Amino acid sequence: MGFFNALNHLLNFFLPALTMALLVPTLARLVWRAELKGKAWGGQVKWSALANAGVLIVGLVLTGQDGAVATYAGLVMASALVVWWTGLR
Repeated sequence: MGFFNALNHLLNFFLPALTMALLVPTLARLVWRAELKGKAWGGQVKWSALANAGVLIVGLVLTGQDGAVATYAGLVMASALVVWWTGLR
């Protein structure tokens, strides 16, 4: 396996984590404009990305495969928890 092939697999593994980290804080600002007005969007994205990467790794270890539905549900929960923790509580 070449370097670029391995890099491609690694980037594709973490792409759902980054996608959810960008989408959830952005969409939360559409729903809770007033509550999230003074909160840092970049900080929420950063912490969501880190939490989501952890969820993907734990999901891979627990299920033994990439792309399990339970892991993707965990991504949604982790992103929502970060938005709540950093802006809505």
